Amino acid sequence: MLRNTWNGSVDKYYSITELTREFGISTRTLRFYEDEGLIHPERRGRTRLFRPADRRLIQEILRGRRIGFTIAEIREIIQVYKDPPGELGQLQLLMSRVEEKREELRQKRKDIDDTLAELDNVEEACLTRLAEIGVGT
Repeated sequence: MLRNTWNGSVDKYYSITELTREFGISTRTLRFYEDEGLIHPERRGRTRLFRPADRRLIQEILRGRRIGFTIAEIREIIQVYKDPPGELGQLQLLMSRVEEKREELRQKRKDIDDTLAELDNVEEACLTRLAEIGVGT
């Protein structure tokens, strides 16, 4: 962690290498999040310096990605926090999005169960026909 002590203040910064190692992501991923406007590291020449707030945002972005949110959905959730009604609006939006994702996953589970049942039916039909024509399995 880098520390800046200009003007007597202490600011903590994380390097891109520290964050990529901590989160197991590539520098390209961090640059993508920056290009998408999700994080805003400070620039010193060609060096990116990430504040603790950037680090927390990266954690939340990665969490959102793990549970299936798109970059656009994550951007919307972040933006709602920054604008009125702030945290309350963000939490309400997040709850809504969580329920949508939950319903999508339930539907996917049903689709998978239906497909597995259909595969079982096809397999059973094949085994029955093989028995009818006298071929053992």
